[in-house]
Amino acid sequence: MGAGAKPQEDAADATDAYGIPIVPDPADGASHKRRAITDAALAEFLAEGYSAASMDAITRASGVSKATVYKHFGSKERLFLAVVGGVLPTTYADPEPSGSPLTDAPDLRAALVRLTTARARVLLRPDIMSLRRLVIGETERFPQLGRLWCRVGHDTHDGPLVEALTELDARGTLDVPDPALAVQQLIAATVGVPQLVRTFSPDAEISDAELARMIASGVDLFLARYAARP
Repeated sequence: MGAGAKPQEDAADATDAYGIPIVPDPADGASHKRRAITDAALAEFLAEGYSAASMDAITRASGVSKATVYKHFGSKERLFLAVVGGVLPTTYADPEPSGSPLTDAPDLRAALVRLTTARARVLLRPDIMSLRRLVIGETERFPQLGRLWCRVGHDTHDGPLVEALTELDARGTLDVPDPALAVQQLIAATVGVPQLVRTFSPDAEISDAELARMIASGVDLFLARYAARP
């Protein structure tokens, strides 16, 4: 598991460029056991965190023996990193490219509102928020997960937006001297507030109308700073 694989000499301890364990694919007959283990482990880690998670509970939920779990993953630490590091890139990824609608949009404000609203709805999903809280809670122990989270966020969201703002600046549609900073400001002003609220108050209600108000206000703030002047 993990992108950018750079295995170490000992295959049992091999990790990728982000420090996520590289776990070889199982034989065909064992693939269903691997999936059962990872599903059970993710549920247990999300519910209990790393320290309180029980390997006995994981083995019971997965329906395999503890020896089988250790055979596949080696240790609780490698299981945690492999499971969370493996699910993060696919779960967190936005199904739509973040930047492409902007450069051809006839109404830039409306396109920015649509894009940031779509991103907010992805990031505010209960499964994403649970994963976010887990990574935040364990990032001091496992900083590689924080680094991976940032990289996935850049590759799937921020990077395409930086490219789009760079092109809009070149066309004269926007005046963006620092596109990377501008992207951070756009996301902070739109998605950042509801995400922060839900991170620390999981049961907080954010209505569609309130989300729309926050997004529109943030986009207007962004355009007030970066819209090209005649």
